[in-house]
Amino acid sequence: MFQVRVGDLVAQLGGQLLGDPSLLLQGIAPLEAAGPRDISFLSNPRYLALLQSSAAGCVIVAEAQRDAAAGRASAIVCKDPYLYYALLTQWWLTQVRVPPAPGVHRSAVVEAGVQLDPSASIGPLAYVAEGARIGPGVVIGPQCHVGAGADIGAHTRLAAQVVVGHGCRIGERCLLHSGAVIGADGFGFAPTQGRWEKIEQLGAVRIGDDVEIGANSCVDRGALQDTVLEQGVKLDNLVHIAHNVVVGAHTAMAACVGIAGSTRIGAHCTFAGQAGVVGHVQICDHVHIGAACAVTRSITKPGSYGGMFPFDENGVWDKNAATLRQLYALRGRVRALESKNA
Repeated sequence: MFQVRVGDLVAQLGGQLLGDPSLLLQGIAPLEAAGPRDISFLSNPRYLALLQSSAAGCVIVAEAQRDAAAGRASAIVCKDPYLYYALLTQWWLTQVRVPPAPGVHRSAVVEAGVQLDPSASIGPLAYVAEGARIGPGVVIGPQCHVGAGADIGAHTRLAAQVVVGHGCRIGERCLLHSGAVIGADGFGFAPTQGRWEKIEQLGAVRIGDDVEIGANSCVDRGALQDTVLEQGVKLDNLVHIAHNVVVGAHTAMAACVGIAGSTRIGAHCTFAGQAGVVGHVQICDHVHIGAACAVTRSITKPGSYGGMFPFDENGVWDKNAATLRQLYALRGRVRALESKNA
């Protein structure tokens, strides 16, 4: 079982240690479930009561909770306990996870012409097509597919059954969870005589560094130009990014978000679960979209947006929506009339 002294932990991650530096920790746990050999954290002052009742041997707290934490065996005081907790989980995983051995598993297929760094790991039943480039420290999990000419940057990890299509580029230190599909065809068809004629999708997907893509999420290749996820983008499970979308740096999307084609999204935006954006609109930086909100026009002003509206026949819905947008002004007119007649 992995163990670490609190003092050694603080030497690695920083913070101010209160109490016994020799206390041995064996796990990370929430306040209500932690025991004497666990470390926990308090980031929301609303849960201060849990801090008093918790059996955690060590707790990460902010300066404002210093006195409340001082009575236990050990505590770590820092500027941002939630960030400290995030860094702790990263460090902890490096200590307990056994990294896959470099090399190609005997059941994997690596075609001729692949540029494979010797430090990379290719798992069981994985397939890497001709002309692909696999960078240093890359991990290709079991049953993954890396298409011809694809490029996987250094220290990126593909979990089991990830697909990276031909010509797609993944940056460094990315994490793609199981079932993610990068570079499937975008949804492009031309109507003709009651049927649909396929438009071949000739672009690819370009993903920046430090991007994480959740399980069963899809990023479609572009029709002519590439679909782009810039540096630090985070996608939850079951997110769909359509062809020719550009997602700005450090934007995050929760589960079941859908972005329609040719939309441009700025940096540092957030999208709550089941939000959707129609195609061919632009969203500026620092926009925050609420759960299940349908964005039907461009947003040029940073801020938070939300709201839902029941569906109906298109003509009825359009009239109701137009009326709804006038309700606030109408209320003011009604109040003015009421004041005049009072």
